[in-house]
Amino acid sequence: MTADREFVARDTAAHPQALTPIYKTSVFRAPHRPLLSLQNSLSEVTGPAFGQHEIGPLDNDLVRNYARAGGAPVGERIIVHGRVLDGSARPVPGVLVEFWQANAAGRYRHRNDNFDAPIDPNFGGCGRCLTDAEGRYAFRTVKPGPYPYRNRVNDWRPAHIHFSVFGSGFAQRLITQMYFEGDPLIRHDSILQTVPDPAARERLVALLDLNASVPLHTLAYRWDIVLRGARSTLFENRLQGN
Repeated sequence: MTADREFVARDTAAHPQALTPIYKTSVFRAPHRPLLSLQNSLSEVTGPAFGQHEIGPLDNDLVRNYARAGGAPVGERIIVHGRVLDGSARPVPGVLVEFWQANAAGRYRHRNDNFDAPIDPNFGGCGRCLTDAEGRYAFRTVKPGPYPYRNRVNDWRPAHIHFSVFGSGFAQRLITQMYFEGDPLIRHDSILQTVPDPAARERLVALLDLNASVPLHTLAYRWDIVLRGARSTLFENRLQGN
């Protein structure tokens, strides 16, 4: 095995502790007893298997997949694209990538979201796609808006998109969030500040990519998802490493 293919362990010190009082929800969610390791069932490690036949033609187009006839969602249209890579920077094909977000006003289409912002009748806020042979994914959407949340007196979440990536089984699902380059709310976000490593926080920020933009129409952002290794993406549901 060559040096560039050697196993690189994830740096767990880059992850936030389960109990981080700056994010007050962690006080209630953090475990108070040692965690138990459960044996995975056969179905959890061998399925499901996703194929292109399960992806609809508009699943990766959030601008159109919920729009009513003749309508269009309000907001800045953007393209988000990137690659899913392993720890040796090799592409990972056939990965189901799911994404969900608030609308341009900062409100989710969810019955529990009571933020005083309008629901966009032409925007559902979720989609999915499969990575191609080179590990590439892409989707079109509107840039989500920030929104307040009940943490400190005046805490706001920066614009962000939630991501889920599936491996070859349910037990391999990973969940994370992506932010946008230049957003001034990033440095004030209590949730993101629970990540102790500044470099790890930077790896959650998508960069403006004018080369992938559509002139006079749509801006683009690039964000690669690295599954493990020294430059792995932080996944909120796998703090112990992948």
